Amino acid sequence: MVKLNKIYTKTGDDGTTGLASGRRRRKDDLRVAAYGTIDEANSAIGLARLYTTGLPELDAMLISIQNDLFDLGADLATPDTGEPPAYEPLRIVETQVERIERDIDRLNADLDPLKSFILPGGSPAAAHLHLARTIARRAERLMVTLGRTDGEIVGEIAMKYINRLSDFLFVAARHANDQGRADVLWVPGKNR
Repeated sequence: MVKLNKIYTKTGDDGTTGLASGRRRRKDDLRVAAYGTIDEANSAIGLARLYTTGLPELDAMLISIQNDLFDLGADLATPDTGEPPAYEPLRIVETQVERIERDIDRLNADLDPLKSFILPGGSPAAAHLHLARTIARRAERLMVTLGRTDGEIVGEIAMKYINRLSDFLFVAARHANDQGRADVLWVPGKNR
């Protein structure tokens, strides 16, 4: 369990931060940017949850995802160096991916099929979920780039999870838009 007695440590004053291993990285390091963007997505989901109190099933799914995102941040903050660690690192596991897939299927079952792309918006909950979705996609792009960087490893299951997350958030936004009935449809070339 994490115990934080003092919030400021002054150790980051030089522009570095500590990974879970204790190693220091620059705050603009790609790994730090990836897990920082996961934190940003988590915060956006927290904001969306202000508007999901009337949707208890969806809200419960979102709180599970928020917990998962802390796990994902811990996963990314503990680089796999190929050497056995002194402790068991927290990693995203397949059951978390399977749960989010079940949640996608559950929410999607009640939605009408799409006949057009949709514009981000509609209800406040949907608008915030679309914002969280785009942040999750940015985190995914950073994780892909990190995984392609020499000497860096991003777990396969972590990549699956972040990919499913944006899918979940898309379906969740449609669900929050009165089961998709309040979606705002894109009209190609409408303003030409």
